[in-house]
Amino acid sequence: MVDTALAMIKKLTRHGNSLALIIDKGVLDLLDITADTPLAVETDGRALIVSPAAAPERQRRVAAALARV
Repeated sequence: MVDTALAMIKKLTRHGNSLALIIDKGVLDLLDITADTPLAVETDGRALIVSPAAAPERQRRVAAALARV
């Protein structure tokens, strides 16, 4: 469950036939996210989880390291 005392409450905005979540600049700056940053969007069945996607090169290095263990 989300602690609403710490959560930022937002409403979705219409964007064509879709809905968009507007993320404040302060949060984008904190997470070093720009308009060009690929984002991973996941759900655990109850919450929407949005995070910067791992770069393909980093994913390859992690996979190679795990294969050696």
